[in-house]
Amino acid sequence: MGNSGGISASLGGRYAAALFALASEQKKVPGVETELSKLKTALAESPDLKSLTTNPVLSRADAKRAIAAVAKSMKLDALTANTLGVLAHNRRLDQLSAVANAFAIMAATSRGEVTAEVTTARALTATQSKALAAQLKARVGSDVAINAKIDPALLGGMTVQIGSQVIDNSIKTRLYSLANVMKG
Repeated sequence: MGNSGGISASLGGRYAAALFALASEQKKVPGVETELSKLKTALAESPDLKSLTTNPVLSRADAKRAIAAVAKSMKLDALTANTLGVLAHNRRLDQLSAVANAFAIMAATSRGEVTAEVTTARALTATQSKALAAQLKARVGSDVAINAKIDPALLGGMTVQIGSQVIDNSIKTRLYSLANVMKG
């Protein structure tokens, strides 16, 4: 599989690559991808889970027990749960979001998709997401998976990053450009 060097070189990318290899072997890539996405969402929404993954004082044993309880309550597959256990044992739970992101990119690549990091001021509706994916597909020539992020500081518009290409159509950038032009 042709991962970009940046993904597999990062710490989270190495864990994701190992997980991806196991998930591919066991034909569980879609399920693991879904579970990692749910974990990433839970991590963003739960201060307790965030604290669990970033607490340097928590012992390895306590972290493993706590993350096992999280995995059980979320009814995660053994493969995903075991990966969480390895992350806890190695004191790398803080890499969970990076693992989820890298795994999603690897899964999309294996399906022939390109991942677009889309940042907007407000959440996109399903219709807007679908229309944007169609526009981006026409531009890049392959299916596009959208990884949506919200940044209210953009004020409006969006930024889209596909690989090293960035399209910045945010109101924040437009106002900044206008201010620079007016300074003369």
